[in-house]
Amino acid sequence: MSDDRSESCAELSTISAIIMRSPESGGEVVGPVVQQADTDDQLIELWLHGRPDHTQRAYRREIVRFLEATNKPLRLIRLIEIQNYTDDIPSCLKPSSVKRAMSAIKSLFAFGFRLGYLTFDIGRAMKLPTFRDELADRILSEVDVLRIISLEPQPRNRAILLTLYAGGFRVSEICSIKWRHLQDRDAAGQITVHGKGGKTRTVLMPQAVWEALLKLRDRDSSEAPVFRSRKKGHLDESAVWRIVSKASARAGIDKNVSCHWFRHAHASHALDRGCPIHLVQATLGHSSISTTGRYLHARPTDSSGNYLPF
Repeated sequence: MSDDRSESCAELSTISAIIMRSPESGGEVVGPVVQQADTDDQLIELWLHGRPDHTQRAYRREIVRFLEATNKPLRLIRLIEIQNYTDDIPSCLKPSSVKRAMSAIKSLFAFGFRLGYLTFDIGRAMKLPTFRDELADRILSEVDVLRIISLEPQPRNRAILLTLYAGGFRVSEICSIKWRHLQDRDAAGQITVHGKGGKTRTVLMPQAVWEALLKLRDRDSSEAPVFRSRKKGHLDESAVWRIVSKASARAGIDKNVSCHWFRHAHASHALDRGCPIHLVQATLGHSSISTTGRYLHARPTDSSGNYLPF
């Protein structure tokens, strides 16, 4: 009997040791907290885990830059040091990059606090900046887009420009497309991509774009990339950015055009031509229709001012 009681007591002790929170205590810690990370590096890896590759690269770059500037472990960093660092960011980054850097820092501190690695979530005191919406400045006209595409002499590069525009794809999606992601549909076809947040979407391609893509295939396997590098592998994002930059300069566009401008152009031009906003949302893979709606605000076709008695 005493052995049974001893065994029961041991089991109760074990259960008590692993209970982290009690409903009766209002969620307060009533048992030992299991340490989830022992070092800053371990915490950062846990924080990045499961995010898209391009997000991991961008966030890691921002955190490395931040830690090098502060030269302290996360547990010893004070709010004033974060504020001093973020005050200096605007001098070297564009507004969207400033917000991304601050969001990354804020997110890491919140994550570390939730895991019990950090005593305080000092990132909660950070206020993310608001910037003027420059979307309207980054929308190319239809004439500009078609001139950029038509003046590109290299078939692969021209197909990249066509696909960026026709599909409204992100550069990371363009770089990851394999032949197995393409499927015939009547006289044209469709491309399936795995986009931001791991979401899968299928986008129809116009016949002219589809034909330009099929001309690139040369007995390639279904696993081969559609847009190949010289070494027959996937093009990296920087290579596609250079292709877009050179093509824009060739067309006489005196702006710092990036791959994402073709995505902006797709949305804006489709809406201008009467495409339903929910269809643009689905094609671009926007989580919220309010994101798609920004293109309507950026280039309005009507205004309440036109209805006033002038």
